Amino acid sequence: MSVDTARAAIETYYRTFNDGDREAFLALLAEDVVHDINQGGSESGVAAFRVFLERMDRCYREEIRDVVVMVNEDGSRAAAEFVVHGTYLSTDDGLPEAAGQTYVLPAGAFFTLRDGKVARIANYYNLPEWMRQVTGG
Repeated sequence: MSVDTARAAIETYYRTFNDGDREAFLALLAEDVVHDINQGGSESGVAAFRVFLERMDRCYREEIRDVVVMVNEDGSRAAAEFVVHGTYLSTDDGLPEAAGQTYVLPAGAFFTLRDGKVARIANYYNLPEWMRQVTGG
C-alpha cells in the first residue's frame, strides 16, 4: 500500500468514526482485526470490535479532532495523534458514575494495515487524566 493510500485509510477511519456510520466504519477493518484496548486486553475480529463500539456508543459520545497521521515507508504501519472531545453518557463498567461530564483528552493510536484494511489498532490515552476530568478531582 502506498504512503498516500495508507494515510487516506487512517483519515477515513477517523472521519467515518466521527460520522457515526458504524457499518462503514467496521467495513474498514480486516475480518481478523486485532484491537489492543488502552490499559486492557486484546480482542480479535470484527464481531468483537462491533460489541466494543456498541458499549462505547452507549457510554460515550466522542469526536476525534486535530488528527495527525504518520505512515511508514511501505504503508503497512501508521500512527495517529489526535484529541478526543467527549461526553460521558452512561456509567461504564468499573468506572466512575456518568452524569454527562465532558472531557478533552490527547490520545494516540498505532495501526497495522493489510490489503487496504486496518488489521490492528492499539489506542493509548491517559486514563488517570480522563478520570480526573470526569470526577472533577
